[in-house]
Amino acid sequence: MSIRWVNFAAFGICAALLGYAYYLQFYEYLDPCPLCIFQRIAVIALGACFLLAGLYVGGRTAGRVFAGLIAVAAGAGAAIAGRHVWLQSLPPDQIPECGPGLDFMLRTLPLSETLSKVFTASGECAHINWGFLGLSMPAWVLVWFVGLGIAGSVYNWRRAQ
Repeated sequence: MSIRWVNFAAFGICAALLGYAYYLQFYEYLDPCPLCIFQRIAVIALGACFLLAGLYVGGRTAGRVFAGLIAVAAGAGAAIAGRHVWLQSLPPDQIPECGPGLDFMLRTLPLSETLSKVFTASGECAHINWGFLGLSMPAWVLVWFVGLGIAGSVYNWRRAQ
């Protein structure tokens, strides 16, 4: 299988993940919490890396650069999703209180403080309102970040050899 098609397929998976997230938001009325929004940003970044890797015809150096970019984007997304899964696994008495929405924090707080509050998280991020095969949405996103990150890094690194 051509590395270009692997990258385009992975880009398509990222687009499908985002499409499904927007479907749930706008048609099933499941509003995303701040950590969900950051996971979407990471999926967009990962998809962009795959798209660029698929479009670029290059040699050894390009393969290594794209492998690294994919690993970084997937790693960041996996860290965000992992934090979200951890919050969802907390006992009810340890869940932090709900805080203001992301749009309010971005308008009123400096970016560094907003990021700190988002990653400290709030009670809304611990609520599980969607599941499939026993896993919550952040758990599935974590699975996709790990799978796409490993596959994209390995295939693009091989391109470099």
